[in-house]
Amino acid sequence: MVKSNTDGACTVSIIIKALNEEQRITECIESALRAVEAVGGEVVLADSCSTDRTVEIASKYPIRIVQLKHPLERCCGVGPQLGYLYTLGEFIYILDGDMEMLSTFLPEALAFLRQNKEVGGVGGMVVEMNQHSLEYVARMERASGHMKAGEVDRLDMGGLYRREAIEQTGYFSNRNLHSYEEFDLAMRLRASGWRLWRLPFESVRHHGHDAPPYRLLLRRWNSRYICGLGELLRNAWQQPHFNLVLRNARELRLYALVLLWWITLLAAPWVAADMHQLLSAAALLFATPVLLMWAKKKSLSKGIFSVVSWNFNTAGLVRGLFATPRQPIALVKASVLLDPRFSERL
Repeated sequence: MVKSNTDGACTVSIIIKALNEEQRITECIESALRAVEAVGGEVVLADSCSTDRTVEIASKYPIRIVQLKHPLERCCGVGPQLGYLYTLGEFIYILDGDMEMLSTFLPEALAFLRQNKEVGGVGGMVVEMNQHSLEYVARMERASGHMKAGEVDRLDMGGLYRREAIEQTGYFSNRNLHSYEEFDLAMRLRASGWRLWRLPFESVRHHGHDAPPYRLLLRRWNSRYICGLGELLRNAWQQPHFNLVLRNARELRLYALVLLWWITLLAAPWVAADMHQLLSAAALLFATPVLLMWAKKKSLSKGIFSVVSWNFNTAGLVRGLFATPRQPIALVKASVLLDPRFSERL
């Protein structure tokens, strides 16, 4: 078993956020322990009330385990913030429970951060293991710009952050967000004057959820994951990073066009001269985006999925705008299930 460095200075805290990750949690934890072993650090599992064997499996390792008290508070934003409250490291890395950390990344990242004091966080190259899911392929295509090496506007899929930079923004992760939590952190850091960088070194392997794309869309609607952008906009309103959110969330323009498309569809019955004209206009309105995406993606299935996904995400945006937020800095209620500093087993 890989041992964690729980004595002496804590350079890096790796936060693993998890919810029902029993299939991947062993590889995730062991990879995180290997990564901190060389640089000095700890691993903190932030569990959002898993109902499978995630915590049972994790309890076999010398890591700190904290668990959310109330399942109704589950969301992507609460996990990192929960873990952060129990970290000791000078630097913080956020890792999903379906990822594996590559042990070669942290030394490179720490060296870069120590040489570039104006940089608040760095990420690496993400190795996407799920190459057949339409949802993941589409996401990586959209994210190609900020997933390349160099200065970036955000660190999606994990990054190593300075505690000093996080403390300047007031909190690590916004507990109100069902997604976009890393984007929100990036905008707050940049509004505070910090820069972000992606290094040309592989940092993690991401496996993702192996589910049919349309079922995954439904799951994300039911879990409110798809509401994250609307929640982000509501929480950022009148905050220093609001303009950065508007400029950098490029998908907002697409969802605005979808809203305009909906309005046009609803208006069609009022402007059509007869039923034939109405049906023709409706068919044209429905077919045009699918045909355009079919031509762009060179695949009818990808074209249809893109249009369906746009509509789901636009509906989620509207739904998220009406969500009632909590104070991001409010204490997250949790239980400490395991702490290796006080465990007789270690």
